Amino acid sequence: MPREFLVQARRDRNTALLDVMVLAASADGTVAKIELKNMVARVIERPEFEGVHADDIAGLVETSARRLGHARGFEDILKVLKQRLPGHRNRLLAFGLAASVAMADRKTTKEEMGLLKSFQQAFSLSEHDVTRVFEAVERGAPLAEVLGEPLEQLYAEVMVLVSASDGEITRAEADAILENLAGNPAFAETSADLARGYLRDALENLRTFGLPTRLTTLAQGLSSKKQRSQAYALAARVAHAKKATAPELRTLELLQATFGLTDEEAARLTMES
Repeated sequence: MPREFLVQARRDRNTALLDVMVLAASADGTVAKIELKNMVARVIERPEFEGVHADDIAGLVETSARRLGHARGFEDILKVLKQRLPGHRNRLLAFGLAASVAMADRKTTKEEMGLLKSFQQAFSLSEHDVTRVFEAVERGAPLAEVLGEPLEQLYAEVMVLVSASDGEITRAEADAILENLAGNPAFAETSADLARGYLRDALENLRTFGLPTRLTTLAQGLSSKKQRSQAYALAARVAHAKKATAPELRTLELLQATFGLTDEEAARLTMES
């Protein structure tokens, strides 16, 4: 996939995410300071907006408001939003951002609830999706709790798990991780800063939650055979960047069991990696 296409897709997605927040903030006719503050916090929090600084957000909001003001009608806005937000995860994120802004003052108006209902219908979100978002927003929890972790972060985590299993990350393992991040198609949309964040979070997750809990998270987040095979291949490449140690081989065995791979599949993925 051409790099230019990926850059444009990211730009379109972020434009749509900003638009839903601006729509939510202005649904009742006024934009409260607390709603604008919430928008800034969410933009800074979300990795999708990596590279956007707090000082840039006011200008982005103004641009979004002008863009929405020139739209022919709300139905046209929804149509464009759906085009710019492909996939359930992007649409759930957009709904979550809109809900967070609308509920920032703890007084959701009839107009705001009507807008959120329109987003739910346009984005084909279930009542369960909406309930999880509302519960997270009401608790002040990050939207990552609802969305789950990005595939790229989970792929990075399997590499960290195997490389750190013997207590240290060798130069050869570090080089293999960096080569995967730079050259594997799974990380095609991942910038250097974002990759560093994924690795940092993976180490922190391992320290905080421990290996068994993280294996459960990986099993839940990597749900398809293709995703699990990709993850195992990444881990195997790192482990075998030099002579694999006994703890590393044990971690590979745990990943194989977690992902439900046969011995033949694991051997093939190791050879191909």
